[in-house]
Order: sequence, then structure tokens, then C-alpha cells
Amino acid sequence: MAFEIDILITYADADNQPAESGNGWVTDFKRFLELMLQQVLGEKPKMLLKSEHDSITGGDVKKIGILIPILSPSFIASGECLDTLEEFLKAAKSDFPRVFKVLKKPITFEEQPTKLRELIGFDLYNMDLDTGRIEDYKDFFSTEAEQNFWMKMVDLAYEIHESLISLEQKSKRADVKPLFSRRSIYLAETGHDLTIQRNIIKRELQRHGYKVLPDHTLPQNVNELKKVIKKEVEESSLSIHLIGNSYGEIPEGSDKSIVDIQNQIASEKSSLLKDKSAFSRLIWISPHLNHASEKQIAFIESIKRDMASTEGAEILQTPLEDFKNIVREELIEVGIDKKLNRHTEEAVQNGKVKVYMLYDKLDEKDVEPIKKFIAKSGFAVLEPSFEGGLLTLRQHHITNLRNFDAAIIYQGGVNDQWVRMKLLDLLKAPGFGRRKPVKGKAIISKKEEKLDISSYKSHNIMVIDGSKKDSLDSLKVFLEELK
Repeated sequence: MAFEIDILITYADADNQPAESGNGWVTDFKRFLELMLQQVLGEKPKMLLKSEHDSITGGDVKKIGILIPILSPSFIASGECLDTLEEFLKAAKSDFPRVFKVLKKPITFEEQPTKLRELIGFDLYNMDLDTGRIEDYKDFFSTEAEQNFWMKMVDLAYEIHESLISLEQKSKRADVKPLFSRRSIYLAETGHDLTIQRNIIKRELQRHGYKVLPDHTLPQNVNELKKVIKKEVEESSLSIHLIGNSYGEIPEGSDKSIVDIQNQIASEKSSLLKDKSAFSRLIWISPHLNHASEKQIAFIESIKRDMASTEGAEILQTPLEDFKNIVREELIEVGIDKKLNRHTEEAVQNGKVKVYMLYDKLDEKDVEPIKKFIAKSGFAVLEPSFEGGLLTLRQHHITNLRNFDAAIIYQGGVNDQWVRMKLLDLLKAPGFGRRKPVKGKAIISKKEEKLDISSYKSHNIMVIDGSKKDSLDSLKVFLEELK
């Protein structure tokens, strides 16, 4: 059934007293939200204000799609406001949110109505960081409001947009089971420094039809928290983690942050999956860590070096805009499968066993004789690309990771860390949709000091001493085994 009222905003009278502009805060909030929703929905929604003393009946409640309670100390103290909320919650049983809590004043978790605590809140007050003083945004169109208030309002508008679409679909297809469910993505909670950036990515994913989890406030107790995260990561086919300067909030009963715990749980899922293409992870690490604490630096280093925490993951330490472009390319605009079709056809057309030769540009000349030797031995040689932008280079690399049969990493002028990162790329190749086993992996190293790959001993990697004259003989043995 279609609702007579799309959105009802309920509030305490004290929060809508006329200001200098002539309107009360709630009235201006409704007008501003109406404008934003009109842009997002393409049409003006049916919105209504309800003060604490306006009466509402059970029958009227069923005609409302979404409720926005304006939370404040006055709202919490008002029996009428709480009754309206309770009446709506009774009628609005749903598997997606139909209540969006807006905080006009700070309200602690414990002070909030029990059924609203787990919902994500939209804080629409201004806090002076120097004095700690809380103020309303008096002018919704001021520069200050544009920088802080508008971003939260845009978030709210997109969340409401999602819910209204779901309500409309449910109304039209009440008796029809959907043929497929939307793909879920776990967009991990971040430290305070990346909250806005996370919300931008979240909105873009939602606009393109993805269900983004978590879609509620996470529990504060570590045991409950882990249960919820595990459940939602299990529902997802991808997790995205943004790591910045802030280590993040530490829940009760834990010495690890929520950011850390989410990464650990996503890693555990990756390690247990036989089909690595069923779940993948994107981890972005800020290239600017000047203000990171020692604990955060240690956490970041552990992500980079710990095989367990990076299994099935792609780690990128690039400018955030580049990372957003990668997310957009991979999940939104084209989808990685469609993007790589042309390259896939080129890679398999000759029917030969394909050897991916991984090397750095500074070793390009040294690698030439090795590539010729491999080609003369009857193999197709896949190579890295060094021309083009970040997205082009990455797509080329992923194409090769999906299609190689065997891989050889060449170490000439590069350090051991570079080699380990390339090994990690090979091991996480299934996360990019690879469907066939790897026939062989080898490293050709010209370094005098022996390369330590003891942590990879279970992965059957052949190490060839590239400084010896008979190194090509060792390479020949490796190639023969591929046949």
C-alpha cells in the first residue's frame, strides 16, 4: 500500500521555538531536508511535522512510511513524544530501517530510548572544539554549516531515499519473492578522522544498488560486537577497510579497536573459504601518517607483514581519491569482469601455458634474456605494464593475476619487501575471480644475500640464484615441470 505521508518528523515544542529568521529549528530542518530529498528522489516527498501535543492514532500511524524523531533532552522528557515513537515502532515492523534518529542536542547512549540505541544517529548540532560548547546551526546556509551540517544532511537524505525505495518495492511486490538479493558490502567502521570519507563511499555504493553493512550502531561490548560483525561479514561478498591516523574506538572488554577487530574477522573469513573468489577485501592505508599514534603505526605494520591478516586482501597506500576511483571502477561503473573481458580473450587466444614475469621497471633490461628464453621454450609470457595511470596499471596487473598459469618474480635492483609484496599478490589472486590452480611459482634473485621466504614455505616456491651462470638451467627445470 502507498503511504499517505512519506515522512513524519516528530519533535518537542521547545526545539522549534522561532529564531531570528522567524522559523523554528525543526521547521528549517524540514525545509532543508525536503530540498535535498527532492534532488535525490526526483520528486517532492510528502512530509509532515508533528509537535509533541499533536494527536495521532494507531490508524494514522499505519499511513506513515518513515519517522524522524528529533532527539534532545526535551524530547526524552516528553511523554507525548515517546508515545508517538512507541506507537510507530509497534506498527512499523520491517527488515530495513524506517526510523531515522536526528540528534539536535547531545544525548548519551544510555539516555536514548532502548529501541533507538542501535540505530545510526545523525548529529546535527555544532560543537566548538576549543570550548566544548554545543550550539545549534542557526543559519543552514552558512559556510560553517556547509562544511559540517550539509554533509550529515546528505547522508540522511540518501538513507531515507534507500528506505523509501525499499518500501515502494515491498508495496508493489508483496506477494512476489525476489529472484535475487542485492549484493552486500561490509564497509568497515573507521577512526574519527575518516568518518566523512567513509560516508561518501557509502552513499555512492548505495546509489548504485549495493546494500552497505553495518547499517546500525555497533554494540559497545566486545563479545556482542564480534557476533554482529561476524554475522554481517558473512552476508557480504566484499569488505572495505579505511585505515588512517586514528586507531579507533576500543569497545568494552577489549584492548583492540573496532577497526582492528573488523579487519581480523574479515581476514578469518578469507582464510576459511575454499573459493577465494566468493569474498574479497580492499584495504586502504593513508599515505600520510604524520599524526598516527605508535599503536596505530604498529597496527598498520602488522597488516602489511602478517600473512593471516592480509589473506585475500588487496592493500593500497595511495591518495584516497585514487582509492575511491578504484572502488568506483571495480564495483560501480563497469564491474571488474566486464572491464577485463578484452584482456582475457587476448591472454588465452594462443592456447599456450602462460608465465607471468613480474619485475620492476629498473630491471627491464636484465629481464629481456629471461623472457626470450621462456618464449623459446614454448610458453606465452605475460608482463607488467609501466605506462598509464594507476587504474590502467592495476587493471593490467589484475588481468595477469587472473590468467597466468605460472609466475616468476625477478629480483635485481629491488629489495626483499618488494618481492614479498609480489608474492602476496600471487597468493591473493583467487580474490580477483581466478578459477584455475597455479602450476608453479619461482623467484629469480641476483642478490648476494639469500632471500628469506621461510614464512611462505608451504606455498612451494622455487628460488633460483640469478647470479650464477647456470641459472637458466635451473629455470629450464622449472619450466619442464610446468609441462
